[in-house]
Amino acid sequence: MKSQWDCVLQNLGKWQGSFTRLSPLGEEIEDIPSLISLTGVNEDLAIHLALTRHYPDADGVLQPQEMAFDFSEPSAGAIFFETGAFSEGSPYLRLGAPSGAEFAFRHEDRRLRLIPQFDANGCLFRLTLIREGRVGTDAPERPPLKLAGWLGVWQGKAVTLYPGNTQVSESPTIQTTTMTDDRTLVRSQSIGSQVTESTFTIDTESDRTRLTTRSTQVILLPDAAYVLCPTQIESGVEIALEVGWSIAPNLRQRLIRTYIDRGEWLSLTFITESRSG
Repeated sequence: MKSQWDCVLQNLGKWQGSFTRLSPLGEEIEDIPSLISLTGVNEDLAIHLALTRHYPDADGVLQPQEMAFDFSEPSAGAIFFETGAFSEGSPYLRLGAPSGAEFAFRHEDRRLRLIPQFDANGCLFRLTLIREGRVGTDAPERPPLKLAGWLGVWQGKAVTLYPGNTQVSESPTIQTTTMTDDRTLVRSQSIGSQVTESTFTIDTESDRTRLTTRSTQVILLPDAAYVLCPTQIESGVEIALEVGWSIAPNLRQRLIRTYIDRGEWLSLTFITESRSG
C-alpha cells in the first residue's frame, strides 16, 4: 500500500463546489459556494491549502471568507487510502464534548465530502455535504440517491486501517438490503467474519430519503451519497459512522469509522463494492 503521504497527494488540485449545511433530518439550511486549492510545495513534501467560501451579507451579496495553511503530514485523527479517500475527526466520540468527523472520497475529477457533527450532549446537530469538481473539467454531479439505489446485493472488498498502526486488514464484503414491506428494510452485512443485521423504517411515506432505527438513521443525499449515523451518542455503546458514494449506478465506495464502547476511535474501513443484477 502507498504511504499515508502519497495517499494524501491524490487530492492535489483546485476543486470548486459548495458547502451545503443540512439539519439533523437532512433538510437543506444553506448552500455556500467554495473553492479549495491543494498545492504541493517543496517537491510535494508539504501541501499549501487555501479555502475560499462565499457567504451572503445582510444585503444578500456573496462575500469571500478565506483561510490558508501548510501541512506536511496527516493529522492525528486522519487516515487516508490509495484513492485519496480519507476520514479525519475526533479521536473520541462520547458525551461531554462536541465531536464529529469528515469523510471524503475522490473519483476521477469529482470529490465528495460529508461532516456529521455532535454537540456536547451527544445529539447530532448538523450535517455538512461538500460536493466538488476539479477546476477546468466538466465532470457532472450525480443525481440524488433514491431508495432503489440503496437496495440490492453488494459485494466487494474492505480495507481496514488503524490509528497509529501500520497493520492493514483486507476482507471480502457482502451486503444485502431488501424491503420486507412498503416502509421496512432489512440490511444484512458481512465484513470478513463480522456479521450485522439492522432493520430500518422509512421515516414518512412522503419522504423516502430518511430511514430510522431506534437511535440510528440513514439519509439519502444529493450526488448519489448517503450517511448512516446515530442521532444520539449513548454511553457504553459501540458507534459506527458510515458514508457511502455511488460513483456509478452499480458501483460504490464506503467509509466506516468505528469507535469502541468507551468512545475511543478504533479503525477506519474503506469498501469498494458492486451490485449484482
